[in-house]
Amino acid sequence: MSHLIIGPGAMGRLLALRLAERLPVTLFGRRSLPHRQTLTTPEGEHHHRSLECLTPDSLDELDASHLTAVHLVTKAYSAEAALATVAPRLPRDTPLVLWQNGFDVQPRLTRQRQGPTLCATTTEGAYSNGDDSVVHAGHGSTWIGHLDGDHTELAATLAETLTGAGLPAQAVDDIRVRLWHKLAVNAAINPLVARFRVPNGQLRDPALRPMVEAIIEEVEAIMAAAAIPPPPQGFPALVWNVVAATADNRASMLQDILADRPTEHDAILMPLLRVARYNSLETPHLAALHQQLEARQRPGRA
Repeated sequence: MSHLIIGPGAMGRLLALRLAERLPVTLFGRRSLPHRQTLTTPEGEHHHRSLECLTPDSLDELDASHLTAVHLVTKAYSAEAALATVAPRLPRDTPLVLWQNGFDVQPRLTRQRQGPTLCATTTEGAYSNGDDSVVHAGHGSTWIGHLDGDHTELAATLAETLTGAGLPAQAVDDIRVRLWHKLAVNAAINPLVARFRVPNGQLRDPALRPMVEAIIEEVEAIMAAAAIPPPPQGFPALVWNVVAATADNRASMLQDILADRPTEHDAILMPLLRVARYNSLETPHLAALHQQLEARQRPGRA
């Protein structure tokens, strides 16, 4: 049995390097990467592992007959295209796990695919340190499940596998709610750290903290309008706990800004803004962040 990881970015390689300690793993990306990869743990340890890294040109080498699961760990905006490249070589009943931020691509792929499709959401922090190295910047938790609560045994098995690989995971039947909770966390953290180019922990500074709190207030109103129950500790505590746990992490949107790549601002902010518009809610801070990030990606931007 083996796992295929589509999308060898920071989270994809973190997942691959952790799983590779227990079972065969193959990476698939648009370009080739060094086979020898290094994982730096939150404790500062360095683990080295050789991974099979395929590209579209070498996809003929993929043996999909023994795949336990395919993990789609691309950016939200490229998820469907990346999956389409590999899908013709996969048995139709191959389990797929979606690791995207936001709440956009998950419902579409869950409806479209014939095979079991699960969603995962995680608070693990990771960032790339070159093509051959990834830093696990902060321990977190992962939840996995089907949007309609189906495939419970599969979710439990995959959660057990992730936990055994050092990524504590739990199978849940309310993954839809948890994805919206992660959306709230991403909306409060990612756009601001990308705008100011700071690690997550710096959001606690006096100059930035009021901005985070203003966004949390808008997000709370949106979640209430969408009938999304709050987490037991409330949204403010949820966000600040993640900030503390990933204080040294460079959030994915910040990594994209620094590398001059497109960002996932639509996948993260638009679901919230759509709910706000539908319910006539004022969201000036979220709207301004989306406008700033949208302007950055327009042709001819300054």
